[in-house]
Amino acid sequence: MSEITIKGRIGTSLPHESAHLHVSGEARYTDDIPEPIGTLHVAIGMSERAHARIRSIDLGPVKEAPGVVDVMTAEDIPGRNDIGGPLRDDPIFADGLVQYVGQSVFAVAATSVEHARRAARLAVIEYEDLEPILDIDTALEKQSFVIPTMKLSRGDADRAIRGAPHRLQGQLRFGGQDQFYLEGHIAFALPKEDGDMLVYSSSQHPGEVQVVVAHALGKTAKDVIVECRRMGGGFGGKETQPALFASIAALIASRTGNAVKVRPDRDVDMIMTGKRHGYRVDYDVGFDEQGVIRGVDFMFASRCGMSADLSGPVNDRTMFHADNAYFLENVSITSHRCKTNTVSNTAFRGFGGPQGMMAIEWVIDEIARSLEIDPLDVRMRNFYGIGERDITPYQMKVEDNRLMEIIPELETSSDYRQRRLEIAEFNGSSELLKKGIALTPVKFGISFTATHYNQAGALILIYSDGTVQLNHGGTEMGQGLFTKVAQVVAEELQIDIGRIRCTASDTAKVPNASATAASSGSDLNGMAALAAARELKGRLTQFAAEQFDVPPDQVRFSNDAVHIGEERLSFAELANRAWMGRVSLSATGFYRTPKIHYDRTTLTGRPFYYFAYGAAVSEVLIDVLTGEYKVTRVDILHDVGESLNPAIDMGQIEGGFIQGMGWLTTEELWWNAKGELQTHAPSTYKIPVASDMPQVFNVSLLETGRNNEPTIHRSKAVGEPPLMLAISVFHAIKDAIASVGEQRLSPHLSGPATPEEVLMAIEDLNRRLAAEREHASAGVA
Repeated sequence: MSEITIKGRIGTSLPHESAHLHVSGEARYTDDIPEPIGTLHVAIGMSERAHARIRSIDLGPVKEAPGVVDVMTAEDIPGRNDIGGPLRDDPIFADGLVQYVGQSVFAVAATSVEHARRAARLAVIEYEDLEPILDIDTALEKQSFVIPTMKLSRGDADRAIRGAPHRLQGQLRFGGQDQFYLEGHIAFALPKEDGDMLVYSSSQHPGEVQVVVAHALGKTAKDVIVECRRMGGGFGGKETQPALFASIAALIASRTGNAVKVRPDRDVDMIMTGKRHGYRVDYDVGFDEQGVIRGVDFMFASRCGMSADLSGPVNDRTMFHADNAYFLENVSITSHRCKTNTVSNTAFRGFGGPQGMMAIEWVIDEIARSLEIDPLDVRMRNFYGIGERDITPYQMKVEDNRLMEIIPELETSSDYRQRRLEIAEFNGSSELLKKGIALTPVKFGISFTATHYNQAGALILIYSDGTVQLNHGGTEMGQGLFTKVAQVVAEELQIDIGRIRCTASDTAKVPNASATAASSGSDLNGMAALAAARELKGRLTQFAAEQFDVPPDQVRFSNDAVHIGEERLSFAELANRAWMGRVSLSATGFYRTPKIHYDRTTLTGRPFYYFAYGAAVSEVLIDVLTGEYKVTRVDILHDVGESLNPAIDMGQIEGGFIQGMGWLTTEELWWNAKGELQTHAPSTYKIPVASDMPQVFNVSLLETGRNNEPTIHRSKAVGEPPLMLAISVFHAIKDAIASVGEQRLSPHLSGPATPEEVLMAIEDLNRRLAAEREHASAGVA
């Protein structure tokens, strides 16, 4: 009879640890925490101007409104009126100057949500309008930047471009994206004794919330505890943004002595909080007859909003991913971080990487179309090599290139070449419906570019009955981090995962934790938990060896039991004996990512521990009369190393791809001439829904995947890289549009490629074709 294997081993497809709670409605989010008697609810009074001085503010009607208990402005803050990090450029409440429509000016606390929201509308504010900067072009013209421009170069791009046989110049624009997490922002503050404060925050970075709240209260980190059991989605939007709502909740809780909840509705959430950065990209590229890039110059200009927030590292990562999978021997990259009178943009899945990749993929596609070569062939001719052509523009060596395996395998499994021929035949006989196809790669760097964030801690407690409580600095937002880290501990201690309880992320248990971001959650927290588990396993091993008088190497943990020489104890029995023997059964673990280093002044070094790779083939069908389209088929092959949990990894790949598809197809952010965001609800902002799923959706993990670096069980990060696989959808749409002109001209297409944008691109292409024919006729005449 074969030995029973524990449930939850590394590499097994387990459901999410809270899946049963999610589907039954029993998962407790911040808004589900029972409210003490006397809890106050807060609404935030927002600026109605994009750029103005506040000449006067009358809050009398607000204070006199039914149910109102307290009203707070900038002058009432006992500590620091700022959530903006080192630059201190993002106030909790505007203090005399407003810089975007929706900026917080005051907060009102009342006995109910309705009372608070009604009262907030009663403020009378008189403004002195100033000239706003609302777009990238105006910011560039006026040299308006939140932080200084950065430049990265290698070789002599200008000379290489001028000396190349072929040259193209152009411009690409693509918009931002709202994170649209299912659970909106929320903070719930409960004052404790002696001025201490407990804050429940839907946050990817409880440690930062702790620090910002402490500064706002005029206190220190020891006086504030921040806890988050789970979020209903984050996607980067809950990395820095929660600090505003948590600070307001804590400030009013401190002043009134009441528990205080801040929960903006969806419209307010979208108006007040930062999004993915929109970009303008100018390029100048020189290349040879085979499409190999000789030199390229990029100018990136991003819409950062009114303050720096995370725009520095976001734009740095854009520069680091402007190569994507391609060796650029002569390259110049300029990055402008534009200050506009709109909400400060922030982190979003990919963190600037998708924008850099969009630029180089557009350039590759334009080269291919100008030479009338299959874009896949041009891509492959420009790929990083193995042992040669393998140094990035920022001087990091690409040591683990898996694209040479992934691309041929995907090309074959997706039948890419044959389908391209069939699509050309279809388009030749179909006047109103056109198909397009594209295959695009992803090479994404894994690590925080801010080197000091690449650390993690964990705490493991073993109880006398053999059950285990696990805590670490990572946060759970639905991505399955808690499940994967629990699997790491189960594997190391050789116990069933049902014996392990994951507890809420808590600044009182693991201090100074980094944000759960940069796709590093499992890499960092898994290794920290492994270190703690090994420490405890070592103590138990030593105790067992002494108790049974055997060498430590004869103590073996296996399948919920411990074999000690010829003896066998259950894990629970050994834990109880160790407790009776006064052995410490709690341990902390710590991990810091090795090898990485990065000089931000020169933008060189090794900012990433390794790269994650993948590729996707997308096929679309467009209606040339309306611009409407369907994604008919998608094939994905992605490298996750040796997967910790294939089911969770597959979910991340599928979800990331669809979210990326939304960014590039349907999710359009639109501000009017007054700087007011008009797309601030599901009625006007269109995220992908079930009917937008590809009709055929084939997703595979690279079977030979294994991380060259000693990450947690040789796995690879999977949170962000799949999003950029959706660039293939954008280029498939572009390919379909190009077929309107029989692939003779390259379409002018901006992102997101909404049906309106597609239709305008088709009409523009038809005008250019007509002008070409007219010019040819004039030449003949």
